[in-house]
Amino acid sequence: MKQSEKRIAEGVLFVDQYQLTMAQLYYRYGMHEKIAKFDHYFRSYPNYGTHQAGYCINAGLEWFVNWAREATFGDEEIDYLRGQTGQTGQRIFGDDFLAWLRSVDILGSIHLTAIPEGRVVHPSVPLTIVEGPLAIVQLIETALLNHLNYQTLIATKAARIHQAGQGGLMLEFGLRRAHEKGANAGARAALIGGADFTSNVGLSKVIGLPPKGTHAHSMVQAFMALGGDELAAFRAYAEIYPDDCLLLVDTINTLKSGVPNAITVFNELRNKGHRPVGIRLDSGDLAHLSIRSAKMLDEAGFPDVSIVLSNQLDELVLLQIISQIKEEAPSYGVDADRVIKRLVYGVGTNLITSRGASALDGVYKLVAVREDGKWQPAIKLSESTEKMTNPGHKRVWRLCDQRGRATADVLALYHEDLEAMDAIHLHHPSEKSIRRTLLRDDISHIETLHVDIYRDGQCVYDFPPLEAIRAQRIADLERLDIGVRRIVNPHVYHVSLTEALWEMKQELILQHRRTAYRNTQ
Repeated sequence: MKQSEKRIAEGVLFVDQYQLTMAQLYYRYGMHEKIAKFDHYFRSYPNYGTHQAGYCINAGLEWFVNWAREATFGDEEIDYLRGQTGQTGQRIFGDDFLAWLRSVDILGSIHLTAIPEGRVVHPSVPLTIVEGPLAIVQLIETALLNHLNYQTLIATKAARIHQAGQGGLMLEFGLRRAHEKGANAGARAALIGGADFTSNVGLSKVIGLPPKGTHAHSMVQAFMALGGDELAAFRAYAEIYPDDCLLLVDTINTLKSGVPNAITVFNELRNKGHRPVGIRLDSGDLAHLSIRSAKMLDEAGFPDVSIVLSNQLDELVLLQIISQIKEEAPSYGVDADRVIKRLVYGVGTNLITSRGASALDGVYKLVAVREDGKWQPAIKLSESTEKMTNPGHKRVWRLCDQRGRATADVLALYHEDLEAMDAIHLHHPSEKSIRRTLLRDDISHIETLHVDIYRDGQCVYDFPPLEAIRAQRIADLERLDIGVRRIVNPHVYHVSLTEALWEMKQELILQHRRTAYRNTQ
């Protein structure tokens, strides 16, 4: 793709056609400048088939804002839209509408609030709230969902893998298996969610971290094809990278060739004053090989070198590997905990593609329109109750119980102050019979989750560095009950509506159904 084509494909026209046709309709009906509010949220946690997440990690906000900063309708974009025709050959977009598009300043027109990146988030809770002229806030739907849904999906997967690996060092290796340039967004999200480093060199430069990697089997194969052997290949690698020597040991036979040859090279490095980094296992029974390799390395005087595992790792595989190590290690006279502590996880395909749950069902729904100075709530009805929107001008609160554990995320009407309530009456978002009451004395901590990002054409938020985002993720996860964090069959976290919001929602549902019924008579 040429650079000019890339700008067109990834700029302001990074949009679905129906956003543009709706915007023109709003323009023609004089609705385009009506102030509207949209909520972006996801309906359910990623379901991987045999297991399901009990939380998500928010990510992608900064990259969406960066896109919006550059998204403008210039001559080339306008000329392309002017040339679009419908089935009868008539132009789809009129000159008056195109002239208006040319004047659009996306971030200068909207009020953007959001839950910061790195925070734990849950279904039905608005992650991002966009307020502004109806046509403009409609136009950004596709780009917003594209940037935030995918990164949230991958950050969530990374957090779960990091958790299953008991906090061991984690490397993101997915670049070769990723969906084209989505690899960059995926690597960033993985770093937010739990990966410590990535092999992606360009993204590492952008993020400010050193890239990490070892070598491929092809290096050993090349030496063998030219008359050498595995030991010669290892010695060559150690000669070039004496202080960063991490050797892939399963090209021939891990325990009979790879590890012994690595130990030979490690001894040579140590005699020269260098400290070897470790070995990598990329095939076979990784748990068994980790135990046997650790024993061999210990006996050779290398108890601290790392053992990097790769090959289709994900959270379930790591749970199984660690469980097997704990059960099998004692039979070889090896301390299982010491083996686990030296493991490093190189996670590729299953992370960057979120295998098992390839998309987050994030949506962007109209929830209110401003008329005569007041917010008029808007609702989407559906035969599926979980697809009904939560209408109106709202805020989101997080409540922690007396243990300091997050106990509920609460959607409230904007004017409601939960901190001033002696008792908070909560309703399930869609199930009428599920409700509970929390006394203020039972709550140790309460906070609102959204922060202003853009207001009055100005960015009013300082996007934090990666380390701060990671720290926020860790803090939020520590506040979750262990049951909610379970990798398999997690406990359900409560997302609730206040009584006032619930009653308004029910009133709107009844009102719209009555209207629909009358119109069919």
